[in-house]
Parts: sequence; structure tokens; C-alpha cells
Amino acid sequence: MLSAKNIDLHYGASQALENVSLEAAKGEITCILGRNGVGKTSLMQAVTGRQGITSGSVEWNGRDISKLSAADRARLGIAYVPQGRQIFSQLTVLENLKTGFAALPRGERKVNDEIFDLFPVLRKMLHRRGGDLSGGQQQQLSIGRALVMKPKLLILDEPTEGIQPSIIKDIHNVISILRQQGEMAIILVEQYFEFARDLGDKYAVMDRGVVTLSGDIKSMDEQAVRKFLTV
Repeated sequence: MLSAKNIDLHYGASQALENVSLEAAKGEITCILGRNGVGKTSLMQAVTGRQGITSGSVEWNGRDISKLSAADRARLGIAYVPQGRQIFSQLTVLENLKTGFAALPRGERKVNDEIFDLFPVLRKMLHRRGGDLSGGQQQQLSIGRALVMKPKLLILDEPTEGIQPSIIKDIHNVISILRQQGEMAIILVEQYFEFARDLGDKYAVMDRGVVTLSGDIKSMDEQAVRKFLTV
């Protein structure tokens, strides 16, 4: 469904990505692994249209979307759960969820019960302000907001960062359910090796703006991958 080809990306004179390629297919989880500062989030910014690329292309179902805005890509079904959650602290949980409506036609603007089946805590806190939630609850809200968009591609940028183990387990279960449903492609950006390994189908390891290793999770050389994750 998604094919990013030979992506170069610059911030001014600084090159963040060099000749990076990535694919994500419906019903599969593609994991992007690497330390902080190696270009993982820059790649997600390029895929979602939040940062323009210098060269290369981003294709969605065979269509080149490299020039489309982030809003237009969202309307095509590309949803992004950013690192750090970025929920609206002064809005209620329900209001935060409804911000996902912006990418939907008016007739489809509804928060489906499936969101609350996946994240029961959100149902209990609908009228609480987002800023009053714990970090783990905010992460669940951020994922729920993306799912409101009924995405065809769900991008999760380090969803375990700063989250307590019990909620990491809950998020693991939700991602697993979404893959089993087979309705979307999922890109999971992670530093937590075991979390990614246990969920993923494909992987790519980044270092200094390039992809250094990639392939199927089942044939992964774990020792080689871990070398790019340790500080």
C-alpha cells in the first residue's frame, strides 16, 4: 500500500535522510528501529507530508503523493500517532477524539464503539481533560484519535516511550488486534526491541539517516540489530 523510494530529506544544509526506501503492506506491521536521532521520525514526517522531501517519491496504492499536503494524505487514510502523544491538554477526551473527524466526510464523523472496546479507560474518562490523564492514558487517547480517522495506514511513532509496563502490554494487545483484523497497514517506530520483534512482520534498522538492515522479522539477526539500538 505504501512505498517510499530513495528518499532524501534535508533541514536546511543538514541531510537527515539519504536514499531511504520503505514499504508497508495491508495486514502487516513494518517496524522501524534505531537509536534517537538517526532519522526515524524524519522518515515518518516525509511519509505523512509534514516535511517535504528533497528527492525520491512516496507512493500510496501506486499513486505518487509526494506533493500532497499532510491534510490531503490524512484524507487518503494515512494516520499518524506522533512521538510524545501531542494530545490537546485543555480539551476533553471526547473532544480530542473528535479532532480525528477533520479527515472524514461529514457523514462518517462518529466515534465508533470499537475505540472504547480497544481502550475501555477512554469511555470512563470521556469528559476529563486530556491534560488530567496519565502518560499511558494519553498515549491510548492519541492512538484512539488516529483510529477515529478509520485509517488504511496507521503510523505509531515510539508508542512505548515513557509508558508504564501495564499500559505497554495493553498497547501491544491493541496493535496485535488491529493487525489480525487485516484492514490496515501499520508502521511501528520503536527503540524497544522486544516489543517490535514480537509484533512485527518486516523491519528496517536506521543509522545516521540511512537504512542499514532490513528484511523479515522471522529471519532477523537479532544480535546484528541490537548493535544499532545500544548506546
